[in-house]
Amino acid sequence: MQIQTLRDTLRANGAAPVHEGRILRQWLRAKPLHEGRTQAEHFLPRPLREALPALGTTLAGLATLRSAHPAADGSERLLVGLHDGQAVEAVLLPRGGLCVSTQVGCAVGCGFCMTGRGGLQRQLGSAEIVAQLVLARARRSVTKVVFMGMGEPAHNLEAVLEAIELLGSEGGIGHKNLVFSTVGDRRVFDALPRGRVKPALALSLHSTRASLREQLLPKAPRIAPDELVALGDGYARATGYPMQVQWTLMAGINDGDDEVEALVPLLRGRHAMLNLIPYNAVDGLPYERPSAEQAWAMARALNRRGILTRLRQSAGQEVDGGCGQLRARRVVPISAAAA
Repeated sequence: MQIQTLRDTLRANGAAPVHEGRILRQWLRAKPLHEGRTQAEHFLPRPLREALPALGTTLAGLATLRSAHPAADGSERLLVGLHDGQAVEAVLLPRGGLCVSTQVGCAVGCGFCMTGRGGLQRQLGSAEIVAQLVLARARRSVTKVVFMGMGEPAHNLEAVLEAIELLGSEGGIGHKNLVFSTVGDRRVFDALPRGRVKPALALSLHSTRASLREQLLPKAPRIAPDELVALGDGYARATGYPMQVQWTLMAGINDGDDEVEALVPLLRGRHAMLNLIPYNAVDGLPYERPSAEQAWAMARALNRRGILTRLRQSAGQEVDGGCGQLRARRVVPISAAAA
């Protein structure tokens, strides 16, 4: 379901803009659609009141909790069931954050990612993306949403931007607390500046070397790392929000002095922050998590050279919850189930 479909349903049942806004806010707060400060019968048109129970059931079915996996760091990985039997992952993060998925599977095929191994299954509708927030808010407060879960947001651009528009308005989330992550797609740098809600940008870089980046991200657009960083920097300066440069840190692959030496001129003077994220190991893949000592050494070396760098801890280590792993372990593909 798309958010526009939901809006059209509300309007078809007599909702004026004020009614539409109220019902959307109730949904986004994980509250019953008919509840509020005033009695529904004193506020909503009769056809709309009569339609709300069925509509509430439909919305509740967009994203349902299959399993929850809390971690000691305060994060909680959620396996989220969809209306067609498919599933995606969402992650509740410490300090009010939520990571949501935008696709079932992914077409980029990152060599280190479980999600990409099965390819793209289908796109999520914008309402399905938002429904992950609703499901999460039923468990705890959420004030920041990052589009960094399963899928490449640029490959589902219209739906993701529609979700961002709603979350940054009726959803009450500050625009800088909506973070659009991409491996790099020229359409992103054209579309994001034109939106009424302009999210922060996260750029999945992973290497300064074009050849290695092509190996790690085989189906990402062929944009040279320096051009990609320049495009992201232009958007960051236009919005005032620093670009987050995402770097999944893999032992012996992209954690060496050669990358440090190349990162310094690449990011110096940019409105950016580098996030080093130690790899979540995946069975069957040839990549390993670097030692804590090596990760800290890289972060310190970059900070000493003037590159704002943070060493992030990827959530879900103790449940083997790297993105796509919960789904891979617990979900039988629809095609296999039908066989």
